Amino acid sequence: MSTDDPPCTISPEIVRLVADISEAVGRITSESKTQGDLKLRRINRIRTIRGTLAIEGNTLGEGDVTALIEGKRVIAPAADLLEAVNAIKVYEQFSEWDSLSEKGFLKAHGILMKDLADDSGCYRSGGVGVVSGADVIHMAPPAGRVPDLMKNLFSWVSKTDHHPLISSSIFHYEFEFIHPFSDGNGRIGRLWQSLLFSMRSSHLIFQISIDQHRESQVSSR
Repeated sequence: MSTDDPPCTISPEIVRLVADISEAVGRITSESKTQGDLKLRRINRIRTIRGTLAIEGNTLGEGDVTALIEGKRVIAPAADLLEAVNAIKVYEQFSEWDSLSEKGFLKAHGILMKDLADDSGCYRSGGVGVVSGADVIHMAPPAGRVPDLMKNLFSWVSKTDHHPLISSSIFHYEFEFIHPFSDGNGRIGRLWQSLLFSMRSSHLIFQISIDQHRESQVSSR
């Protein structure tokens, strides 16, 4: 293992779970071909966009996201609408993003956070931390280290022979630890994990899982 490799241990339990998930994903993908693939992809995309925004506190529902996609007027807070419009633009290009391209990654963040962050599409220039209540639960690495850390992370994920479910999860974990952006880390992180898994496993339809599962966990708290 290179010193630039993310620290991780693949246990027998992880291998078993990956096998179980792969079997389930294969079954879902097979069934989708008989249920109208394009229609199902559209539904999944709407749910994915709604899910990833809801985690960040956005108030729009699936009906609102659907209306925006169809070009209809939606009455909601301006910030919520802008977040949704940006997310729709990014997810519309889901199959076109190169999951191994750091340049594409920055471009996607630029679209996702346009007019929401002054430095959208650029790595942060200051320090950031993750706060829970009054407690700082994570202090990200200094801004000066971010470019090299992200370069190393993309280099690793482009070369690793781990199963896509494992490599995409490790990428996401390391990305959120680095927290390379001043804002939008959660949204771009979930997008890129879905992209890495979908593009490298040929299960494009499975892009729904990460955002929907986490949104349901947030909703149940």
